[in-house]
Amino acid sequence: MISATMSAADNGTLDGGTAAAAAMTEPRLIAESGIAARIAAIAEPVLTDLGFRLVRVHVSGLDGCTVQIMAERPDGSMAIEECETVSRALSPVLDVSDPVGRAYRLEVSSPGLDRPLARRSDFERHAGRIVKVELAVSRGGQRRFRGVLLGVEGDAVRIRVDRAPDQQDIVLLRFEDIDAAKLVLTDDLITQSLRRGKSAERAARRDRGPQNAHPSHRHQEDRRTAETPAAATQPEGE
Repeated sequence: MISATMSAADNGTLDGGTAAAAAMTEPRLIAESGIAARIAAIAEPVLTDLGFRLVRVHVSGLDGCTVQIMAERPDGSMAIEECETVSRALSPVLDVSDPVGRAYRLEVSSPGLDRPLARRSDFERHAGRIVKVELAVSRGGQRRFRGVLLGVEGDAVRIRVDRAPDQQDIVLLRFEDIDAAKLVLTDDLITQSLRRGKSAERAARRDRGPQNAHPSHRHQEDRRTAETPAAATQPEGE
């Protein structure tokens, strides 16, 4: 029923294998509810078996129903070929489970530059970036915050919010109160990503290995249930 779019060492430090295992099992602190949560519960074990982490599930009712599943490797990479691999693995599992109950388009993609932040390490790694945070319940009459991510403090995110050109506030937003958080796409973020991409491309050429780019990728394919006639569709851009 799917239409798919696309060891710890003696000194206490982690070796590469242990660090990778820890990254794979790090829980998401910001997760979905409702249908999206049911889809996430089905998709996450499949992704883990393939060596990927679930970033976000989003269900949209615009232009029909679209289920977007964002995933990445623990290092944050995901190539277009890997989107295709994940889509092929998820499609039959979701067909059997049928969490939506009607025809929908499945889109599998990497997070992209303006990525959602879901794990504690996401907030730690992107300290210094501009973020948007939306709370599940308003705080002092405000649900949406935009500012510079200063890092993590205990069970909360620390953000410097610009109230006015000459006024700045530091706010602490608890993880349990956050409904969604993402990076804001800025010129600096784009520039740094391009630099990383060029460095990785040079390294890949030296090693003659594949390159996994950070800009968002996705995979599309159309499927319908037996009771729904097949129809040709065009992939939609973001």
